[in-house]
Amino acid sequence: MIPLELPAGVLAMTARGDDWSAWVAALPGTFRGVLEEWQLTLDGPLNHGYCSMVAPVRTASGRPAVLKVGFPDRESEHEALALQHWHGNGAVQLLRADPHRRAMLLERLHEETLSELWDLEACEVVGERYARLHIPAPPQPRRLSAELGRWQGQLQALPRNAPIPRRMVEQCLAITRDLVDDPVTDGVLLHGDLHYDNVLAADREPWLVIDPKPLSGDPHFEPAPMLWNRWDEVVGSGDVRNAVRRRFHTIVDAAGLDEDRARDWAVLRVVLNAVWELEERTPDPTGITRSITIAKAVQE
Repeated sequence: MIPLELPAGVLAMTARGDDWSAWVAALPGTFRGVLEEWQLTLDGPLNHGYCSMVAPVRTASGRPAVLKVGFPDRESEHEALALQHWHGNGAVQLLRADPHRRAMLLERLHEETLSELWDLEACEVVGERYARLHIPAPPQPRRLSAELGRWQGQLQALPRNAPIPRRMVEQCLAITRDLVDDPVTDGVLLHGDLHYDNVLAADREPWLVIDPKPLSGDPHFEPAPMLWNRWDEVVGSGDVRNAVRRRFHTIVDAAGLDEDRARDWAVLRVVLNAVWELEERTPDPTGITRSITIAKAVQE
């Protein structure tokens, strides 16, 4: 039997609830089973992301690759499908997949991420990737219009005394009403969570995208995570408003997006982040403040 010692970060996932505990408990057996069935050899230490365990491996032919086994969450359900449709064009190449076990064999990339570039340079790299990733969506991924309907209900249920400016809540409700029936809200394959740490250096290309949370949607939905990640750098700039705006305009210009439509999606996404933070057992006020700050910055 292949010896596997789960990383401490994976063991810590059990604190997230019963479903996570069950997944972690089954993970050694799942991982061993895939290694054996696919004739893979471990080629380095086990590692993990927020909701997956990964390991460098070698195939039977000696090719270096990465084995990833993910938690069966709703957002990443069609990760392998998206990678399959991209065929390695701007994204990591999918070599093999077992969607039932959420297992994927992936092209091996380097550890360097876009977080090691100047943020505006990284925004240009990501903006240029959109055109390659935004192809017609297959029918399986979640539709953004359906998500909008769910988010609209969450916004409507928000108490009036919630620590989010009421005008922003009303603005987002208006945005959802405008977008939910818009025919271009669905139809394009989106990454869904494209930010600095989800772009890795590679041999085949300078940079390749990883870890999609696929949606069938509107390309203007994509830029928001580039605004809220690497937030310490925004604060450290001494001019938060202009630091956010520079990122926003850099990525919109690089991608050739409509500024007003990208702004609406960005405002909606950051306000929803604040709403979801309030649903946590112990809400983080800094996260709520960050979201409100971004919403203000892109509009002022």
